[in-house]
Amino acid sequence: MLTTLVTGATGCVGSNLAIALNRTGYHVRILRRARSHIDALEGNPCTEFIGDICDESVLRAAMDGCDTVYHCAALVTFARGALDEQHRVNVLGTRAVVNACLSAGVKSLVHASSVTTIGHPAPGGCANEETPADRAAARGYKLSKILAEDEVRKGVERGLRAVIVNPSVVIGERDVRFHAGQLIRDIKRGLIFFYIDGGMNIVYVGDVVKGMIRASEVGRSGERYILAGHNMTHKEIFSRVAQLIDGRKPIGKLPLPLLRGIGHAIERTCRIIGVRPLFTADMAAVAGRYSWYSTAKAERELGFTKTGFDEAIVKAYQWYKAKGLL
Repeated sequence: MLTTLVTGATGCVGSNLAIALNRTGYHVRILRRARSHIDALEGNPCTEFIGDICDESVLRAAMDGCDTVYHCAALVTFARGALDEQHRVNVLGTRAVVNACLSAGVKSLVHASSVTTIGHPAPGGCANEETPADRAAARGYKLSKILAEDEVRKGVERGLRAVIVNPSVVIGERDVRFHAGQLIRDIKRGLIFFYIDGGMNIVYVGDVVKGMIRASEVGRSGERYILAGHNMTHKEIFSRVAQLIDGRKPIGKLPLPLLRGIGHAIERTCRIIGVRPLFTADMAAVAGRYSWYSTAKAERELGFTKTGFDEAIVKAYQWYKAKGLL
């Protein structure tokens, strides 16, 4: 029986990946923090290692005898107050994972990055793996993921077989922290009153999981693969989700300058009262863009396929309803 380690297994992608590997016949190990909630794993049998992502001794113990490591652990936040911890987890944590893989003789590492490391496409186009990001302007989460990919490439130069995958906005079952799932919850509650110009790409978590497993099997070392779904405008996304889940559609379009002012105001207010902002100035700064991506490379080299947008939304919504989370 092949043995694999999944970091970040209590998150949406990591939990779905761990469960899929388990059902396929792998012996699955997970690394998690002592305070992490394991609700997303729903009691699926995994061997647990407790420790910090930057602790190479714990990582080496967890990787001992492993064939493959899937590195999904990351701090996903756009709050400026978390920058230091985000750098520690996302960048230094990835460095520790790479070092431990090399030390333990792991055959293959699959690193879950993000499309935030990909540059924005020209108007009307789709970005691909070769579209360069503006590193000089990158900050926060985007910068941390760019630097994390650098750590993986350094490992490749040292002899590690490693593949990078770049999922877009991931939606689906087990998103207990409500990252992309916040879209479903807010539309169901009628809290999204306006839409903005631009668009984004939403991918079903099951497709990301299949893409990651294929990347471990046939992906080329040192390469990255965009794992994305369907490119849609914000208006199309909000309206369609509202229709699918019997939620409330936005009533109109919000001008971008007003949105950016709102982002600054929300962030200042949340900083004063000591809560995490759901919308920040950095998020507002990139609003209005068409963050659309091509999956041609992943389709060609990994056999990547896409679940329909409607099916992805309905699956996520039904899971939330079944768990009483809406």
